[in-house]
Amino acid sequence: MDKIMIIEDDEIICDELKKLLVKNNYEAIVLKDFTNALKKIRQVKPDLILLDINIPVLNGKALLQNLRKEADIPVIMVTSLNSEIDEALSITYGADDYITKPYNPNILLLRIGAVLKRSKGSLASSLGEISYKDLKINLAKGIIQRNMTEISLTKNEIIILTYFLNHQNRIVEKDELMTALWDNEEYVNENALTVNISRLRHKLKELGYANIIETRKKIGYILK
Repeated sequence: MDKIMIIEDDEIICDELKKLLVKNNYEAIVLKDFTNALKKIRQVKPDLILLDINIPVLNGKALLQNLRKEADIPVIMVTSLNSEIDEALSITYGADDYITKPYNPNILLLRIGAVLKRSKGSLASSLGEISYKDLKINLAKGIIQRNMTEISLTKNEIIILTYFLNHQNRIVEKDELMTALWDNEEYVNENALTVNISRLRHKLKELGYANIIETRKKIGYILK
């Protein structure tokens, strides 16, 4: 579950944001002590920060500037200022995206998802390898490994497994997976998806991980 930190001094907005995030399967943490914001960020280690420009003690731009000296945590600036100058400064200081209040909750969720996806994609491409439990998945080579056992994955199996890993602890709908595969410029219908899931399960079983992809009838799947 992705961890999102809310840095906003308006308690009503904080409460609304937290409810929105929790409802959409994110872990939401609200910063309450603005005197040690950077220290708290280090402790929490969030996957993404929603940062308001007008926070007390150290304004959002200054906090972002200091954060960027030591970490690449994705940041979306959330502010009531509808100014191109503020947007440009936010991006200059290292923000990954920018949204103004009052914002559309669905648009905010889409931007959060997009920023997290870009962040994880760049991490995976830079490392060439991701992990799950004691499995190692080499994206470049299309190999999944446990101890000394190594199994090759097809392109579709890698896409499906990576999508599951990026959306752990929630149900992944079939349409999402088909869209992920469709974006890879290969047509996939529901029957083809079922076959790919079955093959991936079989390979995971060979590595000692049977039944970690659980079917949720008429909805999709969840990686346990």
